[in-house]
Amino acid sequence: MTSRPVLDAGRIAAVIFDTDGVLTDTAVIHAAAWKEVFDAFLGERARRHGEPFRPFDADAEYLLHVDGKPRADGVRDLLRSRGISPETNVVAALASRKDAAFLAAIHRYGVAPFPAAVALVTGLRRRGVRVAAVSASRNCAEVLRAAGMADLFDVRVGGVEAARLGLPGKPDPALFLEAAWRLGVEPGEAAVVEDSLAGVRAGRRGGFEPVIGVDRRGRGEALRAAGADIVVGDLAELHLIGHRAAPEPPAAS
Repeated sequence: MTSRPVLDAGRIAAVIFDTDGVLTDTAVIHAAAWKEVFDAFLGERARRHGEPFRPFDADAEYLLHVDGKPRADGVRDLLRSRGISPETNVVAALASRKDAAFLAAIHRYGVAPFPAAVALVTGLRRRGVRVAAVSASRNCAEVLRAAGMADLFDVRVGGVEAARLGLPGKPDPALFLEAAWRLGVEPGEAAVVEDSLAGVRAGRRGGFEPVIGVDRRGRGEALRAAGADIVVGDLAELHLIGHRAAPEPPAAS
């Protein structure tokens, strides 16, 4: 019997969580929205060029080219992988259509939080560890609000703030570094929890420790190869121990 991986609250000051696929069950909604948009575009393009239509793979292509990235970056990377020049107007149009498809889906079906994620965030707060939610999506605030998690975090950095600040997307660690700065902690004393390969690479490049990969799609080895220190299928597998030491009181003058 293997022991559960341990997260020691006494050795970290903060934990930074990705949102979609880690905190909320919205990664599948993102993938479905991308498939709707890309299949319409690729199908029309195939008809115009007299070529066979190859649908967007909502598993492999989504994970490799789109997952965890800002919308425009995902469009560009997917088009390039298909040998299609990512013209600016096309990128903007596809990104906008995907946003509309995603919002329509969450407004219709709602957003479900992962119970183990809620329990972990709550447990960390009780143990004196600060917590942040980050997302490349401009809909981060709306997703957390719809999931009933908006008030659980000390800091939130979403796509709106990233665009305003000019932060590059994952695998650049800028999003996580901004969250750490707002939390008042150094990267080396903060954990990152991610489910995307780009996000795990960003956590590793940023010097965060540990980097925890959440494997909901059977790609644990890929997450480890990207730099995850710990890989779990669900956050309930983490064994939370320890308490963050209270800061020393100021010396009497």
